[in-house]
Amino acid sequence: MNIKKAREKVGLTQQELANELGVVQSTVAMWETQNSLPRADKLPMLAKILGCTIEELLDVPNEGK
Repeated sequence: MNIKKAREKVGLTQQELANELGVVQSTVAMWETQNSLPRADKLPMLAKILGCTIEELLDVPNEGK
């Protein structure tokens, strides 16, 4: 799952997600185009807002599960 698809699934705009996380909209845009990754301290809240796990956000393979 990528951040853009997850954000759209919950019906948020980039600006709304940015506001929730205390970042600017261009930061969310960079995450979505994979020009940068969210800081580690933002991942738990990002996953909570988007209703997924951190592993899903980062496309970590779910080995053995």
